[in-house]
Amino acid sequence: MTSILQDLARSRRAGEPFGIASVCSAHPLVIRAALRNAVLHGGPVLIEATCNQVNQFGGYTGMRPQDFVELIATIAAEEGLGWENIILGGDHLGPNPWRGEPADTAMAKAEAMIAAYVEAGFRKLHLDTSMGCAGEPEALDDAMTATRAARLAKAAERAADAAGGERPVYIIGTEVPPPGGAHHAITALEPTSPEAAARTIEVHRRIFADAGLKDALSRVIAVVVQPGVEFGNENVVAYDRGRAQALCALLDSEPDLVFEAHSTDYQGTAPLAQLVDDGFAVLKVGPELTFALREALYGLDLIASDLLPHYPPRNLMVVMEQLMLAHPGHWQGHYHGSQAQQRAQRHYSYSDRIRYYWNRPEAEQAVAQLMTALDGAVVPAPLLRQHLPRFESWSTRPLDPRQVLVTAVQHVLDSYSRACQRRDYDPEPI
Repeated sequence: MTSILQDLARSRRAGEPFGIASVCSAHPLVIRAALRNAVLHGGPVLIEATCNQVNQFGGYTGMRPQDFVELIATIAAEEGLGWENIILGGDHLGPNPWRGEPADTAMAKAEAMIAAYVEAGFRKLHLDTSMGCAGEPEALDDAMTATRAARLAKAAERAADAAGGERPVYIIGTEVPPPGGAHHAITALEPTSPEAAARTIEVHRRIFADAGLKDALSRVIAVVVQPGVEFGNENVVAYDRGRAQALCALLDSEPDLVFEAHSTDYQGTAPLAQLVDDGFAVLKVGPELTFALREALYGLDLIASDLLPHYPPRNLMVVMEQLMLAHPGHWQGHYHGSQAQQRAQRHYSYSDRIRYYWNRPEAEQAVAQLMTALDGAVVPAPLLRQHLPRFESWSTRPLDPRQVLVTAVQHVLDSYSRACQRRDYDPEPI
């Protein structure tokens, strides 16, 4: 299935660009929505796990790479999607989870991690070794970054040799601000300069070749750059293609590459389509998907509060507030302002750091209580219109609240499907 990723640059050269959405989430309902959409639209689907979410020690989800694969396989079988339609990717694979440790220790763990990813069946690998470890600068220069990326590529190639099957394809480079959205209000971002992107490519080519990795180098399909899109806690910077023209022109001299754009959440179909047509063929999305999930959960929470006398008012929101206050590590330092402002951000921030809490037992119990309370309920159309207006027509049948959640995520993914579809090149896509 990685052949479709290698087609991205060829199709762009032919004047028929298309893209692929990279679904970056470990939430089972988000994964189900992505797989269901692949069935509806004919696949393929690209699902990625990050080094912090999933690694050989379990990550913050508690899942190792093989566990993540088994979760996807189970849901795919339930949704009737063949495994041949699924591409698995690893995002920001490098020493980041252990950057507080000495570089040799952190890199050894990163090598073991990338090997575990490959052994589990991941074949799209983003090599991100740009961060310093203990005693090093926060960000490393291109030469050191590429040297460490080559070290990880060697580990991945060895694992692929042992596992058999398709060889991995690689993504190089990183983006600023860090993954998951900026921590503050932002008004504009400078796209990566073409000189910086060209230097990243050149240095990686030289160091990979010196390391005996020419074959792996031929499978580098994309470079992560900043196209000038980002979201903060309360605002979104939309794509301005005019400001990215110089960067996009670099691809004319790099016909075998495309760009990978991170933090494309909340852009909407038209800007996403422009990104694809301009060469940003891999579009990462994650927080917007769990934001849509949370939006639907809170809408159902309000409906249950208004409709059912026995349901505690705003029970889910109350439980999540208590949970986040008791365990502030995932949001503290990311949300700022008065107590009231921080409270609003905990629940409604575009960065959606509430997503780190859904797999905790208290949250799972509260969601299960909500699902049970509303399962089969007949909800009046005006009440749906008040809290979940997109689902107003669902008043004609008993409610399936889980279907509401999956459909809410599918709605976001539909925007990516429309933006990524293969089409005749149009400099001003609709």
